[in-house]
Amino acid sequence: MAKKKPTLDDIFNDDTFGLLDSKVKTSTVKTDEDRLVDSFEEINTFFDKNNREPNKSSMSEYGLMAKLKNFREKESQKKTLKPFDRHNLLGFVEMEKPTIDAILNEDDDLGLLDLDNDLDIFKFKHTPKPEDRAESDFVARRKAMKEKDFAKYETMFQKVHKEIKEGKRKVLPFKNIEKNLHIGDYYLMDGILLYLESANLKQEEWEQKSGNRMRIEGRTRTIFENGTYSNMLYRSLGKQIQKSGKLITNTYEKLEQELFVNTGLVKEEDLQTGWVYVLKSKSTNSKISNIKDLYKIGFASTSVDDRIKNAKNEATYLFADVKKVATYKVYNRNADKLESLLHRFFAKACLDIDLFNEKGQRLNPREWFVVPFGVIEEVIELILNENIVNYKYDTVNKRIILKTE
Repeated sequence: MAKKKPTLDDIFNDDTFGLLDSKVKTSTVKTDEDRLVDSFEEINTFFDKNNREPNKSSMSEYGLMAKLKNFREKESQKKTLKPFDRHNLLGFVEMEKPTIDAILNEDDDLGLLDLDNDLDIFKFKHTPKPEDRAESDFVARRKAMKEKDFAKYETMFQKVHKEIKEGKRKVLPFKNIEKNLHIGDYYLMDGILLYLESANLKQEEWEQKSGNRMRIEGRTRTIFENGTYSNMLYRSLGKQIQKSGKLITNTYEKLEQELFVNTGLVKEEDLQTGWVYVLKSKSTNSKISNIKDLYKIGFASTSVDDRIKNAKNEATYLFADVKKVATYKVYNRNADKLESLLHRFFAKACLDIDLFNEKGQRLNPREWFVVPFGVIEEVIELILNENIVNYKYDTVNKRIILKTE
């Protein structure tokens, strides 16, 4: 018996998957608030991609910068946009406190008030994964400071900008966290000036395949020139600056006023973070070996022996092995500043010699000084008792004299 051919009614009535159902398209009209949020989201997206605020570097960025400035100046817009401000670009915004009734009467789009039938205590559905926690800790979102609290920092940042412009401070690469990241210093990160005000530092054991090592870690209090502050971890802050920042050098006035090495008053909680060392060259080059009182003054964040084990292959050691004359343990993260101050004090006695490597490239080491070792010890003692500011080095007579002489 031949099969009955299906009719159109049969086809329409047998639409198991609803393929023939049609829905009337409705056009969504954006409100002024929607357009405002969309405009702000452009700035958020820029920050997501570049990890910084837009600036005047290009016309497109200039437009976004102008929008952000406009948002910051209008309180009504700030209140509307604050819930979407995932990078804290708007700073602190006084928001109206919602009532319990208002919260319960709002649409529960995320189902936060729904009862969860799966109440197994061994299933952690809403706790972040370890990698998510690490990322969150790395970002440590900045919080806005109250205007009255930020006032003193604003003055400090303005002074630093002025000193950079006048050449009293320099902007240099940030290479080593232990050596370059210090409490009380200034840095650039994503084009924004920051001040490392304080840190609760301690030594922690760091597990590695080659063997456990000790490293420094702790929470910081970091102030940014845009009126925000953060409690990023010490090493996370250092990594961010390494990735997209610079260090700002101190003025000579500050270097001279600080006490860089403890004089036997080391406390249990103090951290040894490096050495200042004095070396003598074993070079057989007559241009070097014939120089009397030639010493290298340097800084090492690891052991001095590790630092100099490859000396004969490095220009900074004059391509020769070296002999340790003296090493000084340094505490509380300021060893490299002591090194800088010693270099400045003996600047006129700095060795000026050109060396050539295997490729014929000319090198000019700048950490070697023609100074009697006894004088170097005297200068370190003057730094310890904070009297170094009153003296200078007499290169003719090779002695320390008062600046008034």
